[in-house]
Parts: sequence; C-alpha cells; structure tokens
Amino acid sequence: MAGSIYGKLFRVSTWGESHGKGVGVVIDGCPAGLALSEADVQKYLDRRRPGQSKYATPRKETDTVEILSGIFEGKTTGTPISMMIRNEAQQSRDYSEIASYYRPGHADFTFDEKYGFRDYRGGGRSSGRETVGRVAAGAVAAKLLEELGITLLTYTRSIGPISIDYRKFERGAIRENPLAMPDREAAEQAGAYIEEMMKAQDSVGGIVECVVTGMPAGIGETVFDKLDANLAKALVSIGAVKGFEIGDGMAVAAAIGSENNDGFQIEQGKIKKRSNHAGGTLGGMSDGSPIVVRAAFKPTPSILHEQQTVNRAGEEITVSIKGRHDPVIVPRAVVVVEAMTALTLIDSCMEHICARLDWLKRFYRP
Repeated sequence: MAGSIYGKLFRVSTWGESHGKGVGVVIDGCPAGLALSEADVQKYLDRRRPGQSKYATPRKETDTVEILSGIFEGKTTGTPISMMIRNEAQQSRDYSEIASYYRPGHADFTFDEKYGFRDYRGGGRSSGRETVGRVAAGAVAAKLLEELGITLLTYTRSIGPISIDYRKFERGAIRENPLAMPDREAAEQAGAYIEEMMKAQDSVGGIVECVVTGMPAGIGETVFDKLDANLAKALVSIGAVKGFEIGDGMAVAAAIGSENNDGFQIEQGKIKKRSNHAGGTLGGMSDGSPIVVRAAFKPTPSILHEQQTVNRAGEEITVSIKGRHDPVIVPRAVVVVEAMTALTLIDSCMEHICARLDWLKRFYRP
C-alpha cells in the first residue's frame, strides 16, 4: 500500500492495523542530540487514548509506547527512530457482521474496489487507530519545534452547532474538560448536545483549531509546496476531516480587499502585520504572525441509527452499526491535528536551511 510515508527531510512512515498486533511509526531524519524519552511521547498519546470519558469509545487501550531504536543515553542518535504501540483490547468479533456489507461513511466500498478485499475488523489501515503512529511522531516533531522557539496550542473550536466564545477563552480549560474546549460554558453546552444525539443513536462532528506561535517569516515555498498547501494536505489526510481553513478561511469569499489585506507596521524595529486575516502565511510562506489552521471533522459514521446500504451480493439492506465507537471524534482528534501540523512545520523548517547560499556558507565557512 502506497501513501504511508509523509515528509521530505523529516520523514515518517506509519504502520499497523486497528486489530493487528500493534501500530507504530518509523521516523527518518530526526537530528542527533534531541533529548527524548518514552514519557515525552506518552503524554501526547494519552491525549488521544480511548476510554477516557463518556464521549469516547469504551475500547480500553493503554497506548503504551515502546521506543525500539534511535535513542542512546536519552538522546536521539540521528538514526531511524522506531516506535510501537501494542493493541491490547481489540475485539474482532464485534465486526464479523459487517464483513458482508458496506458501512455508510466508511472506506469499506472504496477499499474493496481498489484492492479486491478489505480488513473489516475496524477498518484496518482506514481505522482512526492509524493516527496513533502520527501522534507518536508528532510528539518528537513538537519537541524539536520547541527547541526552535515554536509552540502549538490546539483545541476544539466547535462541536455541532456550539462554538466557543473567544472572550471566554481559558487556556487551562482545554485539558480540564473531556471535550478539549477552552470555553467552559461552551463545553457544558456541547456535552449536553452530544448526550442528546447519543440518546437518538446518532453522532456529531466539529472543528479543531491549531494556533502556532514563534514561527519565523519565510518558511515554506512559493509554488506546489506552499506552507499552507502542505498544511492542508496534512490535515485533510486525517480520517474524517472534510474541510480545511487557514486564517479567515471561507469567510474571505465574502470580504472586500480593504478589509482582508493585512497591513504592515514597524514594531520594536521589526516589520509586523497589523492584522492576521491570512492566518500566518503570504505567498505560500510564513509571515511571522501566528499560524491559525482549522480542520472540520464529520460525524462518526458508525452509529446505531438505522442506515441504508448494500451488501456484497448487490442487495439493498438496512443496518445498525454495533461495536465500540466514539459518538464524537473531535476531542480525541485535537492532538492528531497538532501532530500533523508539527510534522509539516519541522519538515519545512529543515528544508528552509538550504534556501540561501549565505546560510550554507555561514555553517561550512564560519
């Protein structure tokens, strides 16, 4: 299967299936000398771990990471870093019924059309569990970015029709409620809405927002490898993401130029933008402002509510999906968005080093 490798210089390859022995990732291109431990990675994996609230699948996985290579005496060696997370609570019998039909909203049909078979036990590589490897790699990327003074803050912006009020934004609230919302009042309302949908045997979607600070200007390329284009690919590659925005996003279509353009000013001797409608990029490159990206997640497709589909024999049938599924994907996907953003940024930063001759000469001929 192609398409399991991401990045140019900081390259990651995820592997494993939802109901196999485990899932994991290999990182190639991480510089030597980064202090890294399993605890550094585990704190990211704990943020997406299932079974932590009534709004998540009851599948109980510890998601304990094992670093198999690339570390010596607590630091990266510059060689490939291999990490494994074993599957401990898979129940393949829960999926035996769906082997004969195509679940609405899933990759069952397209997988069958492409390969002539599919792993019906939770979706195999199409399962959301594949993102465990992304998060493990993203933890390493985020730690590298911290060394460069670049930080990421990611949270749930909305669930269903309920959005946060930025006037009530509390950074500490993100980790203190199960929906990862920085607005406590909105989190309470969203929780009530999810419970209402759960009683109706349905599911909900939402939007995750990531804000990157400390990114210097000039990172990215001007044509096919624009920074915003690569961020779009990274986030849309996450299962269940159906929309991407940067800055004002879709709202720019209703704006006029005098409103949408970000003017410049001198601030403490440096060129700064007066506003940030562009979301931190200009011409495909970072402009020194906070990078603001959003990913829209569809409702969880596996629901008890009756749905119309067909089986492999070509018969139209009505199904109700059983098993252990999240009524909302968004809260556990927050760290996945953060991981993919971090992977994209560190890869772009590493590419940036060879953009100018004077920078190469400064290193090789100091």
